[in-house]
Amino acid sequence: MMAFRLSIWIYSIFFMLICVFSRSTAKNRNTLMELSLQEHFSILQTGKTSLVYFSQDDIMVFPEELKKAAEPLHNYGISVAKVNCANEETSRYCGKENDLTKAYLFRGNILLREFPMDALFDVNAIIANVLFALLFNEIKYINSLEDFENIENAMKGKTNIALIYVKAIGTPEHRAVMETAFVYGTTYQFVLTTETALLERIGRVENSDISGSLFFFHCKLVLDLTQKCQKTLLEQPLTVLNIHRFLKLMDAPLLTEITEDPEKVSTIHLQLGLPLIFILSQQNTYEADKKTAETVAWHLLGKAGVTLLLKDSTDLNIPTHTNVIFKRAKEGVPVDFFFLHDIDSIISLVENNAPIQNNEPVKEYEEDEIEALNLDVQDDQVVETVYRDRKRKLPLELIIELTEETFNSTIKSTSSSIVLFYANWEAVSLAFLQSYIDVAIKLKGTSNILFTRVNCGDWSNVCTKQNIIEYPVIKIYKEGEKPVIYTGMLETEYLLKFIRLNRISCPLKIMSIKEAEEYLNGELHKELTSYSSVSILGIFSSNMTKEKENFIEAGNSLKGYVITGFYSEEDALRLSKKYAVTLPALLLSRHKEGKIDSILLSNSDASDIVKIIKSASLEIFPEITVENLPIYLSLQKPLLILFRDGNLNHKDEKEMLSLVKQKHLETFIPCWLNLKTTPVGRGILKAYFKHLPPLPLLVLVDLHSRGQVSAFPLDQTINEKNVLLWLQKLESGLENHITTLPNEEWKPPLPAYNFLRRMDATNPFKEITGFPTQNSLRCAKTTDLQQHNKGH
Repeated sequence: MMAFRLSIWIYSIFFMLICVFSRSTAKNRNTLMELSLQEHFSILQTGKTSLVYFSQDDIMVFPEELKKAAEPLHNYGISVAKVNCANEETSRYCGKENDLTKAYLFRGNILLREFPMDALFDVNAIIANVLFALLFNEIKYINSLEDFENIENAMKGKTNIALIYVKAIGTPEHRAVMETAFVYGTTYQFVLTTETALLERIGRVENSDISGSLFFFHCKLVLDLTQKCQKTLLEQPLTVLNIHRFLKLMDAPLLTEITEDPEKVSTIHLQLGLPLIFILSQQNTYEADKKTAETVAWHLLGKAGVTLLLKDSTDLNIPTHTNVIFKRAKEGVPVDFFFLHDIDSIISLVENNAPIQNNEPVKEYEEDEIEALNLDVQDDQVVETVYRDRKRKLPLELIIELTEETFNSTIKSTSSSIVLFYANWEAVSLAFLQSYIDVAIKLKGTSNILFTRVNCGDWSNVCTKQNIIEYPVIKIYKEGEKPVIYTGMLETEYLLKFIRLNRISCPLKIMSIKEAEEYLNGELHKELTSYSSVSILGIFSSNMTKEKENFIEAGNSLKGYVITGFYSEEDALRLSKKYAVTLPALLLSRHKEGKIDSILLSNSDASDIVKIIKSASLEIFPEITVENLPIYLSLQKPLLILFRDGNLNHKDEKEMLSLVKQKHLETFIPCWLNLKTTPVGRGILKAYFKHLPPLPLLVLVDLHSRGQVSAFPLDQTINEKNVLLWLQKLESGLENHITTLPNEEWKPPLPAYNFLRRMDATNPFKEITGFPTQNSLRCAKTTDLQQHNKGH
């Protein structure tokens, strides 16, 4: 129930479309390898995928087309090798002459497929057949309409379908489809056929000599099994570029609503060279206009973008009788204003202005030429980073590449090894690789730290033995300790913080009262205070062995996220009296506020202490960001959010903090959001209000139970009295909510890309559900740090 509501916050930020073609950085592996039979069997043990041709030098030479295919296949983690069968060597692959007329596809030492050489007649056929064999489980091959209808029914409500017709296996069109499916195979259900009769029954009959076609079936939103999935035809030749472009358009929202100036609007359609249609609407005709816009959008899907422009929410200078605005993709061309009477007129407007007619050839681009196109602007932030930087040379010499032969010896010979497990074909891995290198640069010269990497595409056996089931993963190996897995944000500063905090003992053993005061003041390990806003000190009498052991266990589990220490000397009672707390206790020093909280620890085991520390570390009126949102959502309370177009001012902060301190907001999570630093907030407000309301605005969002969204009246001042009265009216049902969030579920496309789960572990509040809130902590006393300094 909650997942779809959370998706408004999280998955609007993380669009998980993986589409990247990357060149390997490994040296001398992108060309043909010539091996002996023994060398070949040794390589099989590494677990890599390889296409192997066995020959005897005096009988046959290595086919030229296989040589040409070596580099493209290597981009997909597949090596191509020629094995020389010496006369004295015998094996099932070298024994008979007809075995020397085949090529064999291996994954590790498992034979996946053998290909007759006449099936691998050129580069296109080789790449198409190899990828088709590897994608056997992802791509369904069908012969009849009945086969397709069974797949269509099975996919309804689950995923969309890409149905592809190619004239024959091994054609350039087949290769283009396989290369695309290699990247998008988990996003859509790919279905392949070579049957012309099936294509005709689907609906494409105008050209009997067509070499390939792609139909996109929109099945994901179809819940009624009796209802057919709507389909959209790719009206251009089947090339990787055209298919990629088409699928990006199919992923784009069918209809968007805006209030901005059309001249300033940019969407994926404009970036891909397609026009944009603005259908004007106003409040009293909104529902009818929206239906019209959706109908137009379905007709123009893949040809133009469609938006609904809300005139009531803008003061734009638009001619009085205009109901449609037409914007071309070319920059600098002014928009055109029209008054059109029906849907057919809008569709004709687009089709008559289309830059590429259906019967015109489509220009093919070389790889270098693609950079000049608008296609290099991606709608996925991860992919855009990789795409823009794809030719940037990374200083990989700062990171030692480990192999199956060097992994164990390197880990054992180094006191602290940081290992990045990644895949060189995967977008998130490649994006994070830059952050990993940035951390290595920042820590260059630091003693006893070795930065390393393992490419799981090349050394899958190493990754399997280290239990790597997703990419990328960071593990820290220390001599005599279990490996520590980094579960925080995949970003430079977060990883840097984790590594720096991991270098100190956790918890620290404090040896004197003076050292304890230095620790609480942030003077001990001063260089690390910027990485941890709080310092935790456990104080125990010398005979509290069990309590101290529980605290040490809790501190170990929080290592890398917060700084913890403990003091258990004979004079610990002096420290407890100074801070007015009974032993055992925690002292929580907030460096930013200059305050110290005292928290009782009686009858608390290690897990209880972890919960207390995590809850105590939360701010009482935090700024909501992408990074900390999951922490507060996991508390399972309604969010009382103050949306601001800039920093928090003193007046609003004072009013909200007063409500918090008087415990009027204990059943909520009071917080604020800066739209300038967290611009996704604008999309959230538009989802709630259908337009961007005036700011600042106080909104109550109940994500976890009823899904209701309520807004503080815009004509009232945000002060303690008015907010309290508004909340009381909501509680008694005297105030209406503005919208109810849909009770649906939206999961990430793959478990490995569940970024909400990754973010749960950051800073370091993993599995915080059920923790005591900060208001429920038994804080004996809060004192000003400066007063302590004066009194000491």
